[in-house]
Amino acid sequence: MERESGAAGARRALGRRLEAVLASRSEANAVFDILAVLQSEDQEEIQEAVRTCSRLFGALLERGELFVGQLPSEEMVMTGSKGAMRKYRVWMRHRYHSCRSRLGELLGHPSFQVKELALGTLMKFVQLEGAHPLEKPKWEGNYLFPQDLFKLVVGGLLSPEEDQSLLLSQFREYLDHDDIRYHAMRAAVDTVARVTGQHPEVPPAFWNNAFTLLSSVSLPRREPTASSFYVKRAELSDTWKVAHLKEHRKAFQAMWLNFLKHKLPLSLYKKVLVIVHDAILPQLAQPRLCLSAGGALSLLALNGLFILIHKHNLEYPDFYRKLYGLLDPSVFHVKYRARFFHLADLFLSSSHLPAYLVAAFAKRLARLALTAPPEALLMVLPFICNLLRRHPACRVLVHRPHGPELDADPYDPGEEDPAQSRALESSLWELQALQRHYHPEVSKAASVINQALSVPEVSIAPLLELTAYEIFERDLKKKGPEPVPLEFLPAQGLLGRPGDVCAQHFTLS
Repeated sequence: MERESGAAGARRALGRRLEAVLASRSEANAVFDILAVLQSEDQEEIQEAVRTCSRLFGALLERGELFVGQLPSEEMVMTGSKGAMRKYRVWMRHRYHSCRSRLGELLGHPSFQVKELALGTLMKFVQLEGAHPLEKPKWEGNYLFPQDLFKLVVGGLLSPEEDQSLLLSQFREYLDHDDIRYHAMRAAVDTVARVTGQHPEVPPAFWNNAFTLLSSVSLPRREPTASSFYVKRAELSDTWKVAHLKEHRKAFQAMWLNFLKHKLPLSLYKKVLVIVHDAILPQLAQPRLCLSAGGALSLLALNGLFILIHKHNLEYPDFYRKLYGLLDPSVFHVKYRARFFHLADLFLSSSHLPAYLVAAFAKRLARLALTAPPEALLMVLPFICNLLRRHPACRVLVHRPHGPELDADPYDPGEEDPAQSRALESSLWELQALQRHYHPEVSKAASVINQALSVPEVSIAPLLELTAYEIFERDLKKKGPEPVPLEFLPAQGLLGRPGDVCAQHFTLS
């Protein structure tokens, strides 16, 4: 109760000072008392002070009582001979800048309620400064947006010290406005450049905050309209970059390319590559991303790279060679195995691929299958059979009626170029070996190759996520045949029949 009464008392005291400042310029010094409460350590007092500042400077902006133009130093104006009204406006605008700076600091306050309130107040000031600019336009019809204030907001959201994901989720609602989205993209570029220039080793928290903001930006398909602006405009001018969707696309591209050129944490690369084909590439003005990496990163980059080739005419002649190089024993054990084989199935589905290329993939997979776990074999064996069904020219790998007898396998597993691997001269003897696999389901799957390959393809989608645990559980649920008796006379004792020597000397107790 004491804390509640203290907060209520602070609210009343701040309310009296607010009314006094708004009622008379002679009470302007009461602003210092309001700003002092912003420095309080009590959470509720800070919140009351933020609300008071919101009402105070919101009213002053609407009434035009803050100095407009390049702000002179406070000392120079106060010692000059200019009018009292000009001195008051300059002095009050300096107080407003102090308030803005403190609100920017409060975006990093330990209390989320304080951070949320500070963000809402700063965004209110963005809207009011846009409607009542504090700088003079250079020419008539010039587009004015409070960029310095907005950069303060974005800088607080992209904190290098703490995770701001929850506060950024609150900021997303503002990104629905075309002007806020456009300036957020530009401010993000400036903030990334500033932070990376100040920190030799950028903390992971900053990269995570930046990715959260960047991934929240989604461009609309329509041209910007006046009704979609956060800072209300009567109409849009064709001379404003913010009024054109193509400029938004340029800003979007610059934002992502400036972000991706830096060395990011490995976990963040994976997050980027997972969304690159859906959320980034389709919205770029000129898609030229390079998605070449190693290991699991390359598995994720395949989809984005394929879209660049298929939809954006990117020339990448080594695509299938890179894909072929990813086929190693680890491909059956990585976390993204299901995604990789789903993409590989997509990339190898075209009937226009040359026979030597498809044969190389089938042979490489068959060779790797010799050491693969059963759960991977149940997926990769139908995968190989589908390749042979799609490409009849490759069936020579399993049926060579007039071909020479092979004393040795001509296939070169160490060759990086599938065109030089001589896979089409070889055979899939590995599948015949797997027909004698210890697991009956694997043996059955490998035996399909003996059947006619003219039957329809088998979908591998249900097999992509198959695990060893699921196979084990499935085997346990199988019902075997009835037990067969192993002797005609049933046993009459644990140690033998009555009368046996063993039964004479031993008995169960």
